[in-house]
Amino acid sequence: MTHDDQPSGVLEHARVVFFDFDGPVCDVFARLPASEVAKQLTALLSIQHETAGAEAAETDDRIAHETDAAIGQAVEQALTAAEVEAVAVAGPPTPGAVESLQAARSSGRAVVVVSNNSADYVQRFMELHGLGKYVARTIGRPSGEPHLMKPNPYPLISAAEQVHVDVTLSTLIGDSLTDIQAAHAAGATVIGYANKPHKAALFAEAGADAITDAMQDIADALAA
Repeated sequence: MTHDDQPSGVLEHARVVFFDFDGPVCDVFARLPASEVAKQLTALLSIQHETAGAEAAETDDRIAHETDAAIGQAVEQALTAAEVEAVAVAGPPTPGAVESLQAARSSGRAVVVVSNNSADYVQRFMELHGLGKYVARTIGRPSGEPHLMKPNPYPLISAAEQVHVDVTLSTLIGDSLTDIQAAHAAGATVIGYANKPHKAALFAEAGADAITDAMQDIADALAA
């Protein structure tokens, strides 16, 4: 545990638990390096739009948010193809992820995966590992509307509406600053999963309601 506030206190009043996918549930590009995928997408973007390609090379975002619609669609399709390729070689779920999904479902809470990855990729991984039975909904990257991805609160608000719960009664488990920002914008609580040492300080500065470096802490809190 890496923060004064415990996940159990944050989750106590949550009626729905949102799980970001890449990190809290699995490492999407563990065996198909994200850096290589990013280089391929940047090269594709550069061929079609030199300026946008240069900008993409300087950012961690996997999709350029401010390009011509047709170009953006081509890049998105390439990213989805890379994700589908990655699922075939993906490793096991993040340690503690299965237990967390099980505990959330067993507690009577709604469980929704809310990801900036494609819903197709997420669903394939969940099916491959027998995790679909724990999840009520899967909210993936809005096709053709990258501006609605996290940190935009839209995915969380949409997910809450689909399970008929006020978004302010939800908690998001995420491993990026965009997760923290999206949760705050939606009025939800958020637990930062600091799966890399430097993230704990970033999440604390961003105002995460709780921070942990182990998904098993989430499972224990939900089972308590």
